[in-house]
Amino acid sequence: MGDDAYVPSSRTDRADSVTTPSSEEEESVALQIEIAQNRPFHSVKAEIAVSILRTAALIERHFAQVVARTGLTIQQYNVLRILRGAGSEGMPTLVIRDRMIHAAPGITRLLDKLEKAGFARRERTSPDRRQVFCYITERGLAVLDELDEEMRDADEVAVGSLSDAEQKQLLRLLENVRARHPGKRS
Repeated sequence: MGDDAYVPSSRTDRADSVTTPSSEEEESVALQIEIAQNRPFHSVKAEIAVSILRTAALIERHFAQVVARTGLTIQQYNVLRILRGAGSEGMPTLVIRDRMIHAAPGITRLLDKLEKAGFARRERTSPDRRQVFCYITERGLAVLDELDEEMRDADEVAVGSLSDAEQKQLLRLLENVRARHPGKRS
């Protein structure tokens, strides 16, 4: 093990001189076991980064399973949610792209599929024919209404084990992480 290896401390139970892992060590080892990693993380920061990525992937996989039964992908669901929030005013294609959770270089293809399925529609604006506004259709609203309760349940699965105070703390911590990240989209 190198000098920069992150190895959590352990405590010794004095009664029988057996070394037992501290709760911090158990938490650290839990991620290693989950991802079948044999070597410890080189730092707490590395472990946190992997933990965030792993957690996001697990939550997204569950969300994708919920929306898949309607024939939507998680990215299409994200676009429909954005369009529902835009209301009757609609939203330009590139603004939708910038607001998506995942970068979507293929936003036009994504909107093509939603339009073909009848979930969204597009219109070119009169003054600037290059700008395309997108709108959610009644069918798009209906599929979101159908998914709303199941997605609330998925939110509960994702973070329902945390108290309200822990959820708010997690939001603040994640916001701090995103604020410092050079890849943050504004």
